[in-house]
Amino acid sequence: MLCLEIQGLLLLKLDPKALQCVFLGYSRLQKGYRCFSPDLNKYLVSTDVVFSEDTSFFSSPTSSASEEDEEWLVYQVVNSRPTVGQSSVVDSDASLAHSGPVVNIPPAPAKPPIVQVYSRRPVTTDTCPAPAPSSSDPSSDLDLPISLRKGKQHCKSIYSIANFVSYDHLSSSSSVLVASIDSISVPKTVTEALNHPGWKNAMLEEICALEDNHTWNLVDLPQGKKVVGCKWVFAVKVHPDDSVARLKARLVARGYAQTYGVDYSDTFSPVAKLNSVRLFISIAASQQWMIHQLDIKNAFLHGDLEEEVYLEQPPGFVAQGDKEIQAFGMNKSEKDHSVFYKKSAAGIILLVVYVDDIVITGNDHAGISDLKTFMHSKFHTKDLGELKYFLGIEVSRSKKGMFLSQRKYVLDLLKETGKIEAKPCTTPMVPNVQLMPDDGDPFYNPERYRRVVGKLNYLTVTRPDIAYAVSVVSQFTSAPTIKHWAALEQILCYLKKAPSLGILYSSQGHTRIECFSDADWAGSKFDRRSTTGYCVFFGGNLVAWKSKKQSVVSRSSAESEYRAMAQATCEIIWIHQLLCEVGMKCTMPAKLWCDNQAALHIAANPVYHERTKHIEVDCHFIREKIEENLVSTDYVKTGEQLGDIFTKALNGTRVEYFCNKLGMINIYAPA
Repeated sequence: MLCLEIQGLLLLKLDPKALQCVFLGYSRLQKGYRCFSPDLNKYLVSTDVVFSEDTSFFSSPTSSASEEDEEWLVYQVVNSRPTVGQSSVVDSDASLAHSGPVVNIPPAPAKPPIVQVYSRRPVTTDTCPAPAPSSSDPSSDLDLPISLRKGKQHCKSIYSIANFVSYDHLSSSSSVLVASIDSISVPKTVTEALNHPGWKNAMLEEICALEDNHTWNLVDLPQGKKVVGCKWVFAVKVHPDDSVARLKARLVARGYAQTYGVDYSDTFSPVAKLNSVRLFISIAASQQWMIHQLDIKNAFLHGDLEEEVYLEQPPGFVAQGDKEIQAFGMNKSEKDHSVFYKKSAAGIILLVVYVDDIVITGNDHAGISDLKTFMHSKFHTKDLGELKYFLGIEVSRSKKGMFLSQRKYVLDLLKETGKIEAKPCTTPMVPNVQLMPDDGDPFYNPERYRRVVGKLNYLTVTRPDIAYAVSVVSQFTSAPTIKHWAALEQILCYLKKAPSLGILYSSQGHTRIECFSDADWAGSKFDRRSTTGYCVFFGGNLVAWKSKKQSVVSRSSAESEYRAMAQATCEIIWIHQLLCEVGMKCTMPAKLWCDNQAALHIAANPVYHERTKHIEVDCHFIREKIEENLVSTDYVKTGEQLGDIFTKALNGTRVEYFCNKLGMINIYAPA
């Protein structure tokens, strides 16, 4: 038997620091001992072990332990309320006997005392409180000594999720929406879906639609051809009254297994940029526009696939619905090909397509109604009413504005990873702690690591506070270690602190574009590259952000800040051009805030030749945009630089401060 030291895991003070394992031998692939942990049911390799050669792993309990469990406890019970003629003072030597099989109890003056014999029971686990003594029990009015039990008592966890999420102060409509979403869980496997009648019917409906549209022909795989895999994708659709509209299942091809020009020539799914979605939600919130949602039934069967594709299960399809949308008079955006718009004397109509979900907003109410009717005639759409649940994002509207969160997504992720009852922490990443490649023992399940990282990456759609931490752990998906998994657990414990945190979009009374740009110079210790971070506001609402490591090494902090400003300027120009294209006005020039004076001087004045002659030409276009009066730069104090949260790990106080500045709130917080 041996004891293996636990490294990289989040342990409490009194948790065991080692695992009891069985020694199996020596690893031929790396330095360390091979051992098996029955507790984890895993094979581990580690050099930090302690051998217990005198103790057998499968040894039986010793006789002394058995005798101790069968030891008898004899107590003399004395009436707590002595009667007349009975002394209330009892000899201490006669009150308790616990050393031998025979106990000598001195005779009582009047009446023999009550003697109760207790036997030590085997170790048990108490899961519920002991029943209160009844009035009929003769010993209920006696002062009995506390029994010494070896069992473990379980109390209610102080970190229960009910202490962090509350639905008491929600409106009736929001409560119905939350209950409807929580009542249905999206299956993780096909077997789980087939065992649920609702999801099984949704899968049969999808298969029937594929067969009715003659999507495939069942043939034997020709020699030399490869098979493209497929998978089921499940989604929950919500009615305008917040009840569940239907369960939807789609069979899709695994795009990463296809070759451009052989298996496809165009992308299969029209997917709008999430920055576009947030931008239009910000516009609707500031202009008090209604946002409508449509669901297309079998959207990708409205088109022909010219390529020859062999699938495990044949879902050959490609989307060509943009031609029908343009036939109504909608124009396709050049800045985002999944965005359509129509400008007329009656007003503006904006349409965003994300796979088979459509979001429509604008101030031309009659035109929106006609567009819905037209879409239903072409694609068999279903009107889901006002936008409430979109791509796993919960949308709540009130007088203050529109609130976006991924509450259920976070709760499901915490349940999947076993962190639903974990102790929360105040920061997504520990400050001043560097993660390195090949730092520590390899993580036993790299596939699980990659799956959790992917889910956290999608969570950044409404959680900019974890953008930097997720970008860091994403760098080690190829070969994660135990320390990398510990950093991942840190993010999950931070999410436990506020699972329902989201972004509020409201009317601020202006249409300015503002951007905060920052960089952490040489922040990565193993390649000395800097990290770019920026966030863009339109009308006072956060619509875009990024945390990304720079592609080259910067020679100075001014250079790293200058490169970050160039990337932020690209985002500003794209947002400005998209707004102008769809007919929305915005106040120019856009304001770009930076906390590095040298970088500001380089952007405004090309005098610093020695510092900038090696920088790529594409970074210098920021000077051109300043001259065109599209962007103006200004200095901001480091303590007020909102881009700081996207470039480095911060303590809990600073994280909370920046979350407030970014417009993040928690409407589900307990009172």
